[in-house]
Amino acid sequence: MIGYVTLGTNDLERGAKFYDAIAKELGTGRMMEWPGAIAWGTPGGGAGIGLTKPFDGNAASVGNGVMVALECKDKEQIQRVYDIALANGGSCEGKPGPRGDGGFYAAYFRDPDGNKLNAFIMG
Repeated sequence: MIGYVTLGTNDLERGAKFYDAIAKELGTGRMMEWPGAIAWGTPGGGAGIGLTKPFDGNAASVGNGVMVALECKDKEQIQRVYDIALANGGSCEGKPGPRGDGGFYAAYFRDPDGNKLNAFIMG
C-alpha cells in the first residue's frame, strides 16, 4: 500500500551518508537523485525512502509520533542496521530486542535530523 516515505532534512549531505549506509546493508541503493533530494529503494520493489530539504524553504522538523519501520531479514541484520545508524550520526531510541508478545523484535533509532526509525522482524 505504501509506495515510499519522504523525510525532511536540514543537511542533505549528512543525511545521505546515514541512509547510504543503511540502504547498503538492506541490499539497495539510491534510485533517484535531484538537487535537494535523494530517494533510496529498488524500482518495482518494496516501499522506498526519500530525504529532502522542505519545498517551502523552511527548516525541516520532526513529526511527533511519526516513525518509519525498515523490515529486516533476521535479528543479526537488525543489530547491523542499528549499529550502522549509530555509527553514522544516529541516536538510540531503544536497543535491539523483543517487544511485547508474538515474536516482534526491533531496534529504534533516530537519523541525524531526529527522524525516528526502527529496524524490525515479525515472528
